[in-house]
Amino acid sequence: MTYKYYLRICVFFISSFAFSQDMQQGFTYLETGKYAKAESFFETILKDYPENKTAKLCYGRAVGLQGESDKAVVIFTDLLDTYPNDFEIKLNYAESLLWNKNYQDAKTFYEGLIAENDQSFPALLGYANTLSNLKIYDEALTYVNKALEVLPGNANALTSKKYIYLGYAYQNQQAQNYDEAEDLLQENLSLFPDDIDTLINLANLYLIANRLDDAETVYNKIGEHPDYKLTALNGLALVAHLKGKEADALQISEHAFASINSETKSTNIRATTERYIQALIWNKKYSTAESHISELIAEQPNENWILALRATLNIYKSDFKMSVKDYNRILENDSTSFDGNLGKANALKALGYYDDAYNSAEQTLVFYDKQKDATNFIKTLNTNFTPFWETKSYYSFDNGDNNAYAIQTNVALPTSTKLEWLAQYGYRSTSNKVTDNDAKSHDFSLGLGYQILPNITFKGTAGVTSAKATTNDYTHFVSDVALHIIPYKLQVLDVGYKREIQSFNAELLDREIVMNNLYANYNLSTNFKLGWFSQYYYTWQNDDNTRNLFFTSLYYNILSKPALKAGLNYQYITFKNQVPDIYFSPETFNAVEVFVNIIKNESETKPKEWFYELTAATGLQYIEDDSSQMTYRIQGKLGYKFSERALLNFYGTQSNIASATAAGFNYTELGLRFKWYLFDAPIFRK
Repeated sequence: MTYKYYLRICVFFISSFAFSQDMQQGFTYLETGKYAKAESFFETILKDYPENKTAKLCYGRAVGLQGESDKAVVIFTDLLDTYPNDFEIKLNYAESLLWNKNYQDAKTFYEGLIAENDQSFPALLGYANTLSNLKIYDEALTYVNKALEVLPGNANALTSKKYIYLGYAYQNQQAQNYDEAEDLLQENLSLFPDDIDTLINLANLYLIANRLDDAETVYNKIGEHPDYKLTALNGLALVAHLKGKEADALQISEHAFASINSETKSTNIRATTERYIQALIWNKKYSTAESHISELIAEQPNENWILALRATLNIYKSDFKMSVKDYNRILENDSTSFDGNLGKANALKALGYYDDAYNSAEQTLVFYDKQKDATNFIKTLNTNFTPFWETKSYYSFDNGDNNAYAIQTNVALPTSTKLEWLAQYGYRSTSNKVTDNDAKSHDFSLGLGYQILPNITFKGTAGVTSAKATTNDYTHFVSDVALHIIPYKLQVLDVGYKREIQSFNAELLDREIVMNNLYANYNLSTNFKLGWFSQYYYTWQNDDNTRNLFFTSLYYNILSKPALKAGLNYQYITFKNQVPDIYFSPETFNAVEVFVNIIKNESETKPKEWFYELTAATGLQYIEDDSSQMTYRIQGKLGYKFSERALLNFYGTQSNIASATAAGFNYTELGLRFKWYLFDAPIFRK
């Protein structure tokens, strides 16, 4: 329903008054959108003619169209009290309810108008717009079509129809009914070919549905419109990022950013600057990104989109505490901010504040119902606290004629974000045809994991190993307790104690060798792709032998998707006593190797997708004073994620590194692993 329609009404009323009451000038003000002048004009008329119905009606429209909807409702209510049967005044009163966002009252009133005259174009269109605002889009389409039957081709009705389709498509998109949303947008394009609003919505739908090639096609279509070239480039950069092509994303964004000039709209300048800085962050060009953000902060110190960029930069740099500070500032400015709420959830999760992370993500959904990113964040977080059962079975053999079959099962039952209960069972059968030895062992243990502080987690298990060997049967206590610590950003430290039985082969099981291990693992990451991992074990055994083992690895992260890294490993082992006839126990052992590792992690894999890992390494090993020997190591894994709850993978390892076995060289292991989440979500969350 448009003001032009009502202006014709005004003209009709005008014709019934004397020429002395000529209001053509006011009509022109309304028609040309000069509502303030129209208000002043009709206010002057009403001083001289306070009961003039036409002047009151036009004055009410001038007031309402300026945004003073409350005042307009009062004016039309007074008119309706005076002229209760005037259909035109009823139409204006109904529209004033729309201006005032009293959609439910407007709906009821329009239904009465349509019952009174079901061929009234403004009543039908007004009712369609009301239903659209109430998000009752299917009925809104019905009534906008009825309005177009009354006035075919009416521009305002067609515009309403376009936005009803857009709203209906967005509603389906939010409900993740992507096919239905696409159908509605395609229908809109058939009515409004190459409509930019519809194309932008369609591209966004394809992004959310992960149809990245389709999104790229639509953005290229948008780019054919000169006024929307930057919109298209910003979208194409995002598509490249989602495809893992970070260098392409940066190249596109650099081109877009360089295209900004004095004639560029402010909204395009912001969107393009934002995407360019994001692309710098994606490509780990942190200093350049920080420089641009600092310039923006200096000019606009409290703008949410700039604060969000700085928070994102700190997320990538693992400075999560600084990110939380910026997200809190964003939420102080706007408690409904999507970036503020969900960004804070991600930062809190990284810091180990899991309950607070849940709260922030759920707050996001309060303002953005069923939003996919927030929903997926909660699903991912749920996975960390959902009970699971994992079983691994494998077969191994070496060049010492040792063969082994084993199965190991782990069960974890989290009862809160801080506490989980653990159970483990293992069975191993090993034999050697040459020595005619065989042995079997059963391991059973119970334990728990507990988050002491956000950056410190305790995990401990205790149980028994029961072994039956050729000449010896026994049961021993075993345990494994450790602290997982994040002392500073980009650093992880594990320290622990482990008591176990040497069970590599039947002879060792028969000898009842108990190993007590103190160990520490330390990993240091950086923001410039280098990483360093070190491990130290001190072991003392009940056969009066001790061992020192040190391993360190310096690596470089080449790619992030899939993760590809290469590096250099060094290992050193020394034993107090040398008992080579029983197990590998050199006085000194040194090994150096170069390696390459590629991995697509199962945690980042979607259902119905494959995941994998492959490591290849080669180097030299030095056993005491012997000559150097060439080494190799190949490890592989290939798995499939059947659903959010179940996955299966095959894995294999082959190595000729002496330290890989207790007996010497050439060790091979082949196995299957199955993991099943017992429920759809944590048992402690509704």
